[in-house]
Amino acid sequence: MRLALVALLSACSAASSAKVTPMPTTGYAPVNGLQLYYEIRGTGEPLIVLHGALGSVEMFGPNLDALATHRQVIAVDLQAHGRTADIDRPLSFEAMGDDIAALIDHLKLGKADVMGYSLGSGVALQTAIRHPDRVRRLVVVSGVFARSAWFPEVRVGLDHLGPQLADMMKPSPVYQLYAQVAPKPDFAGLLGKIGALVGKDYDWTDKVKALPPTLIVVGDADGVSPARAAEMFAQLGGGLRDPGWDNSVGRPASQLAILPGVDHMTMPTRPELVATVERFLK
Repeated sequence: MRLALVALLSACSAASSAKVTPMPTTGYAPVNGLQLYYEIRGTGEPLIVLHGALGSVEMFGPNLDALATHRQVIAVDLQAHGRTADIDRPLSFEAMGDDIAALIDHLKLGKADVMGYSLGSGVALQTAIRHPDRVRRLVVVSGVFARSAWFPEVRVGLDHLGPQLADMMKPSPVYQLYAQVAPKPDFAGLLGKIGALVGKDYDWTDKVKALPPTLIVVGDADGVSPARAAEMFAQLGGGLRDPGWDNSVGRPASQLAILPGVDHMTMPTRPELVATVERFLK
């Protein structure tokens, strides 16, 4: 069980020790009682990028710079993660979605594309659900619309997340990066809040039809099966009929991408993720 939990935590925190080379513009946005840390790279249409559980902006490695080649990328450290200090508030997808909407207002973006990975995909979804006027396009990477869509063994691992894992994880790159950048380190506290969040059941399927154009990205060796990803795509109107050889029947604005040979752990730093997202956002 311990090894399985370590593997799961590493997967949720994929590549958190990867380094991003160019120096971004950084700042803190005063939103909802938080000082929300963000980094800005590039120019053009804004794309907000949200990391997974126990991670930070470093989780995406060189992919942040690659995405910033053609647009303005705004990477965020969510509540209690990375350089964003925790506050006296439980972690919830809804509250963190409100934080991102407030960040969009703080930066005077009007609307932005929002991309979230794993835990961050739930935050991205709630941003779009709760603040549809702030989100132009949505990218859900290695995420789900309902907790039941994760593989059963993933749900078992999520149920065991908690502060009792803090000492065991101290030798890991996940903890070491956290300890380096957190303004008020409390790793056990973070694990407790994450465990409480991911242990709750949720199902947002009834909200899906109101989403903006959405790209679902999973790996063929991800924590959610390609079959469940196809079910999510169907909720968005995709894959239900042949659009015709000339697309005369029409096709949905949303898209599904299943990346071959990609697992949950390596997804954020895979170069094919950038190409897939760029194609959709164009």
